[in-house]
Amino acid sequence: MTREIDRSPARLSSALAVTAAGIAAGTSALTGSTGLAAGAAGFLVVALGVFWGSRRAVTLGSTALLVAALAGGLAFPTPYLLLPGVIAAVLAWDLGEQAITVGDQLGRETDTTQLEATHAAGSTVVAVGAGGLGYGIYLVSAGGRPVTALVFLLLAAVVLTSALRN
Repeated sequence: MTREIDRSPARLSSALAVTAAGIAAGTSALTGSTGLAAGAAGFLVVALGVFWGSRRAVTLGSTALLVAALAGGLAFPTPYLLLPGVIAAVLAWDLGEQAITVGDQLGRETDTTQLEATHAAGSTVVAVGAGGLGYGIYLVSAGGRPVTALVFLLLAAVVLTSALRN
C-alpha cells in the first residue's frame, strides 16, 4: 500500500519567508501610509502564497513588498530603512520559492531542515552583501549622495538576481 506524498511547501523555508516578508512590511510601514498599505498587502499575499504553494502569489507579494520599500525610500530618503526593506523583500521571494520547490520535489514530511537552513543562510549572505555593496557605493558617490541613485542601484541588483536565477 503506497501513501500519497504531501507536496505542500516546506515548513522552515515557509516560516522564514513569512518572517522576511514581515521585516520588509515593517520597515516600509515606518516610511508612511503608502508603505504601510503596500507592505501589509505584500505580507499577506506572501503568507497566503507559501500557505497555498502558489509561486505567483509569492512573486506578487514580494513585488508589492519591493515597491513599498522603494516608494518608502523615495518618500523618506534614508538608506537605513530602504536597505533592510529591499533585502527582506528579496529574501521573502527567494525563501518562498524555495519552500514551494522543496515541497514539490521532496515532500513536506521529508527532513529538509539542513537543506533549507543552508539555502537560507547562503541567500542571506548574498543579499546582505549586495546591500552592503550598494550602501558602500552610496557612501562614496560624488555630490549630495541622492537616495534615488541608491533606489535604482538596488532595483538593478534585484533584476540582476532574478535574471541569474532563471
